[in-house]
Amino acid sequence: MSETIAPAFADPAKYELYDCKQLEAERKLLATRTADLQRLMDKAETGTGGAVVSELAYRNDYVAVRGSAQLAEDAWRRNRCRETPPNMTPATTAPQRPDIKPAPKR
Repeated sequence: MSETIAPAFADPAKYELYDCKQLEAERKLLATRTADLQRLMDKAETGTGGAVVSELAYRNDYVAVRGSAQLAEDAWRRNRCRETPPNMTPATTAPQRPDIKPAPKR
């Protein structure tokens, strides 16, 4: 797909006010969505009439997501953002339950 066509399907001002943290999360989300749509299109193309199904069901979403990803990437470079190192990401752990001892038997 042409890299110049994809942004035509996305809002060019969408990422103008995003900060680097927001752009980082959005880029990851868009990369995941692009990969998911690509897998769905590849899977659809294996069946009878799959190329038609792939085009009708997924191509427009795929082009729109690629356009958004390109615009997010442009904003990322324009803002001179850097990836957050993996060890700097806040850990998401479940709260620990206090140890509860059974009541003494009487």
